[in-house]
Amino acid sequence: MKKAPRPGARVKNPVEAAATRRAVSNILKGSAGNLVEWFDLYVYTVFAAYFQSHFFNSTNELQAGLEAMAVFATSFLMRPVGAWFFGRYADRHGRKAALTLSVTMMSAGSFAIALLPTQEAIGMWAMVLLVFVRLLQGFSVGGEYGTSATYMSEAATSKRRGFFSSFQYVTLIGGQMLALLVLVILQNTMSHETLTAWGWRIPFAIGGVAALVVMWLRRTMEETLSAEQVAAAKKPAVAGEAQPGTMKLLFTQYWRPLLICIGITLGGTVAFYTYTNFILKFMNDTSGIEKTQTSVINFWALFIFMLLQPVYGIISDKVGRKPLLLWFGITGVLFTWPLLSLLAKTQNPVLAFVLMMGGLVIVGGYTSINALVKSELFPASIRALGVGLGYAIANSLFGGTVPLIGAALQKADRIDLFFTYVTVAIGISLLVYIFALKNKTTTHLDDEQGHAWKGAVQTQNAEATVQERKDLDDEKKDVVNV
Repeated sequence: MKKAPRPGARVKNPVEAAATRRAVSNILKGSAGNLVEWFDLYVYTVFAAYFQSHFFNSTNELQAGLEAMAVFATSFLMRPVGAWFFGRYADRHGRKAALTLSVTMMSAGSFAIALLPTQEAIGMWAMVLLVFVRLLQGFSVGGEYGTSATYMSEAATSKRRGFFSSFQYVTLIGGQMLALLVLVILQNTMSHETLTAWGWRIPFAIGGVAALVVMWLRRTMEETLSAEQVAAAKKPAVAGEAQPGTMKLLFTQYWRPLLICIGITLGGTVAFYTYTNFILKFMNDTSGIEKTQTSVINFWALFIFMLLQPVYGIISDKVGRKPLLLWFGITGVLFTWPLLSLLAKTQNPVLAFVLMMGGLVIVGGYTSINALVKSELFPASIRALGVGLGYAIANSLFGGTVPLIGAALQKADRIDLFFTYVTVAIGISLLVYIFALKNKTTTHLDDEQGHAWKGAVQTQNAEATVQERKDLDDEKKDVVNV
């Protein structure tokens, strides 16, 4: 005989439990591709010190590193183009199709770098081909971010959007962490000479194979774009009306959310690339700590940072999104200069870890929820394009140039100006958080899929919309309560 629940115990809703399981399945499939995409992207900077001599002529290590970071920055030129292409594609044909295509292109790029001939074999054409492949990968990642953010926010249950959406950066950080892990393993199993000669090709090959696996996995994801929107996108354009997923719709009706999206991203992307991407080269060139130790420091700091993302996400589901962004903005303005200046001087690996971890704890207020905050700015008809393009513009102009600006100022012996640059960028975004965002207000996602906050009224129409979006199979009689 079934036991009655004890007084005061929360009765588990089977429909809610089913919706949660479905969300977990889709989030895992979507985020696995995100992890591989960003692994493939970050492998470049992590292994740049080992392959830069094969593609760049400079014998000066700082100059060769500057040239390698310049090529890294060129890939960001394609981010807005990729965001436009994949955002439009996702808003008109579905998130699933766009995500599968993007990871396929990233796989091709990784295999290409693993097989590229060096300048010893084909001269300057080696660098030209490297730049071309990096542009292809930049195009792919430009589409990955906006579409992935859109999919994960739509696939999440309404009460746990912060938690589920945080896994975009769990996997994004995980991609870089895995790149560092491969570096640490190869550093401890290969000699420096072997790693420089050909060992640097191994991680690119690993990324290519992993992307092929994810390409297959993503084919089993559920689509979150409604059949009605796909049908609307296929209809002939009517004079004076903007179709879903078009630049006309974005710039005529949603230009203000686009500007807010850029402002939200500006300081966050600069801080993120500073503490997760440029930081390894920064420590290698300024701290005097051995390269093998800086790799380990970065790995463990990123590992903890990755685990913190869902914690921040859960907090946002309780207190709202804005408080976490304010935490990032205020502490970022106050502590960026002290943290980075001390990190530049220390030769103590433990202190270096603490300082890097301090910066990452600050940045976590942005990384954990930024994708969701941007997704909440736009309706489904323009969400992937709006989020992707807004992110890509800010990311290309400010985030992607962080390693290049940092390396240039290092070479000029003016690294203090870099600390100022990061602080000012965070300060600009802080103004956006204060004046352009409100906390716990009804968003487009709330209207489409149910309100996120306890006590809010969830209408039958909202629940019906969830049903239409998530039950595209034969289970149309189930009611998904979000």
